[in-house]
Amino acid sequence: MRHRKKINSLGRKAAHRKETMSSLATALILNKRITTTVAKAKALRVYVEPLITRSKEDSTHSRRTVFSYLKNKYAVSELFRDVSQKVADRPGGYTRILKTGFRKGDAAEMCFIELVDYNTAMLKTEEDTQQKRTRRGRRGGKKASSEETKSTPKPAEAQKDSQADQAEQAETPTPEVKEEETKEKPKAEKAKPEAAAKEEKPEKEDKPEKEDKPEKKDESESKEK
Repeated sequence: MRHRKKINSLGRKAAHRKETMSSLATALILNKRITTTVAKAKALRVYVEPLITRSKEDSTHSRRTVFSYLKNKYAVSELFRDVSQKVADRPGGYTRILKTGFRKGDAAEMCFIELVDYNTAMLKTEEDTQQKRTRRGRRGGKKASSEETKSTPKPAEAQKDSQADQAEQAETPTPEVKEEETKEKPKAEKAKPEAAAKEEKPEKEDKPEKEDKPEKKDESESKEK
């Protein structure tokens, strides 16, 4: 029975398991992201995170201690030179496990394991969510509400401002109205001489009435005499 046995042996002897963890930790530090099974990733997380914490103190003793686990000088130099500076402000939790599905053949559950500070896409989303979150506590609630009321304009003032804006918009003619006015002006100018010509015509046509009738009457009266 495996009662109270926290360490997953991964079906290996102690020496084989240590070599497996050492090679996986070296690959993770050099490549920043590797694909493996979920069981190995969980065992690797417990193995590599104490080494990353040790790398924050750059001393000969720390380097020798880490080298006894990794057994790769290139991985040790990468850890103390680059990775330790990236994770300097992070108090633990340096790795992330992302499950990807099941492997064909034995249907083993697969995943990615990566260093958190080297995934820029995930860091951007975390920053956006932190900016969107707003904490509202009981303290300072009255002050905040009073500031909001001061900053928000009163409804009467807002109505006056809107009415003034509408009046300004009504006074300023739009370009379409200006074009219509320019088109109407020549039409009105053309219509004025035509109206004046019409008024002059009837004056010319008015002729004096002939007074022939009274002359004829005089001739008839002379004959009768």
